[in-house]
Amino acid sequence: MAHTVVPEAEALLDQEIKVLDHGFVRLVDYLGGDQRIVQAARVSYGEGTKTHREDSGLINYLMRHGHTSPFEQVILTFHTKMPIFVARQWVRHRTARLNEISGRYSVMKDEFYVPEPDQVRMQSQTNRQGRDEASVTPELAREVTETMVGDQAQVYRNYESMISAGIAREVARINLPLSLYTEWYWQIDLHNLFHFIKLRLDEHAQYEIRVYAEAMAKCAKAVAPAAYDAFEEHVLQGATFSRTELAALKEMIAGKQPQFENDRRKAEFEAKLPK
Repeated sequence: MAHTVVPEAEALLDQEIKVLDHGFVRLVDYLGGDQRIVQAARVSYGEGTKTHREDSGLINYLMRHGHTSPFEQVILTFHTKMPIFVARQWVRHRTARLNEISGRYSVMKDEFYVPEPDQVRMQSQTNRQGRDEASVTPELAREVTETMVGDQAQVYRNYESMISAGIAREVARINLPLSLYTEWYWQIDLHNLFHFIKLRLDEHAQYEIRVYAEAMAKCAKAVAPAAYDAFEEHVLQGATFSRTELAALKEMIAGKQPQFENDRRKAEFEAKLPK
């Protein structure tokens, strides 16, 4: 099969999608698209491309039944810029290839992330690793952001002083904070990108990485729209149920009240049901 060209993806190539205050996501290259997925799935049959409707039906079948290898035939390469604390969450997805800017070789830019006032919130009382839903008072939000800006400026002045004094870059960078921006090239196949998007678009994910997932979802949809629609249908907007939860569904259908071992398991089950 010849090189796949997707007009929507071509239009998006090298276009910066702005994220946060200094960040961005750029789709710099892609390999394959929906046609590559169906061609890979049909290789054992030796058949050519079918109609668009048949192709979409096959892609839905593959996604619905968890046949993931054809989606791995599609590869996307991104250039992204994000705060270091976002990068440290991001890099936990070990199914990609990346090259990051190095503070040993380069003088790091004076670019730091400062949250918008509505993102300055108290610690959640129910989620140990997240914010509360309600914003703090404007006065407290301003105090917090002003403190961040002041600390960032002072640390960077010290960094510049060490660089000017001839201190090695790998030493001078040590005290730079997690709010500093970093950049990398990140290459990943479509199947694993879908996994990234599913986890990082979740409402429990940190806001600052969710907005990057939203930008990357836009790129994935441009490269393989039928595959992304199937992903939304069966994974992103779908749900999986455990043995206990399936038993609870049967009880509900029968008009009975399901029982759970604790309130947390009950809440997790109810969150999967349509509102």
